[in-house]
Amino acid sequence: MWRDLAAIGRDAGSGGYRRYAWTGADADCRAWFEAQARARGLSYEQDRNGNQWAWLGAASAADVAPGEAVVTGSHLDSVPDGGAFDGPLGVVSSFAALDELRRRGAEPAKPLAVVNFGDEEGARFGLACVGSRLSAGQLTTEAAHALRDADGTSLPQAMERAGHDPDAIGPDADRLARIGAFVELHVEQGRALDLTGDPVGIASAIWPHGRWRFDFHGEANHAGTTRLADRRDPMLTYAATVLAARKSAELAGALATFGKINVEPNGVNAIPSLVRGWLDSRAADQETLDTVVAAIEREAAERGERDGIDVRVTRESFTPVVEFGHALRDELAAILTRAADGRPGGGRAGGRAVPVLGTGAGHDAGILSATVPTAMLFVRNPTGVSHSPAEQAAEDDCLAGVTALADVLEGLACR
Repeated sequence: MWRDLAAIGRDAGSGGYRRYAWTGADADCRAWFEAQARARGLSYEQDRNGNQWAWLGAASAADVAPGEAVVTGSHLDSVPDGGAFDGPLGVVSSFAALDELRRRGAEPAKPLAVVNFGDEEGARFGLACVGSRLSAGQLTTEAAHALRDADGTSLPQAMERAGHDPDAIGPDADRLARIGAFVELHVEQGRALDLTGDPVGIASAIWPHGRWRFDFHGEANHAGTTRLADRRDPMLTYAATVLAARKSAELAGALATFGKINVEPNGVNAIPSLVRGWLDSRAADQETLDTVVAAIEREAAERGERDGIDVRVTRESFTPVVEFGHALRDELAAILTRAADGRPGGGRAGGRAVPVLGTGAGHDAGILSATVPTAMLFVRNPTGVSHSPAEQAAEDDCLAGVTALADVLEGLACR
């Protein structure tokens, strides 16, 4: 499976992945998912929002009683020049976990499903977790239809070109109500497991996080004839804001990143008229996040006033803190402990409990947690690097993740 998926959407120059929503690479990933489902005799369907489902023990979600299904999966799209593991590891591991259950002879007493949520990264339209947000009713149809990519293509146009009906999108409460537990496996996007020496961990919470657009309006002019004293250069204000963001985050123990920028008119010999930068900020709690973003906005406004620059800030997306339900989280820990104790050689090394860790990265599981019992498993990332071609996980750790996910699915669905 990993070899079949590895070449899709990979850029030959960077070595990273460019699997953007509703593009050719995305279509190839979707075809791969459907092929994996059908090869296993699973029932395949695509929901109104373009999310893909593969069912074991049910013909479709409509055949599942409320609260009965046990679902696992993740996403297949990527950030620009992203790594191979972020998202796809969860989908590949889900199919592999079903294979492992069959190898064990486990008989599911509940319907099982593997899901691929669409447009999780938000690389094309600027909003993360579009597929799951739509399904959970956290993104309105009107707001989704207003999304546009850098070329001006709207989300409905992109969906229609890819063969999906954009008029069908919207909340899917009935489908989500049929899920009794959703477990997402994901490569860890940090080094916590590497530092503890554990191949697999359980998520405790996702930090609150959001994206803010900063528009710095100045005055275009000639780079070779305009005196420095006469310039209204928004690039200076933007640069000062980037430095202020780093300082504010550092002082608060939070994270703040300007990772995307647009410049107009974008000429080497022209002073910009507009610099538009996007801030991504995250913190362990809401109060800290609010403090950091407010400090960055204040610094931008004060520097803009000195530079003669009009600064406007727009919050484009926000996800509050997600505390995964303790009941399901504790059940996962108990299942994994029992499974380890039952294997040759006894339980976990040194009798350690399965590590529980928080994360600053957003996930579909975080979106669904408001309406569905949700949990996450993390697989060790030895470098902690993510959203980069250097993202990595060892094969043994990936296999440990598959075993852990199979144990969890067996414990939740095969009683």
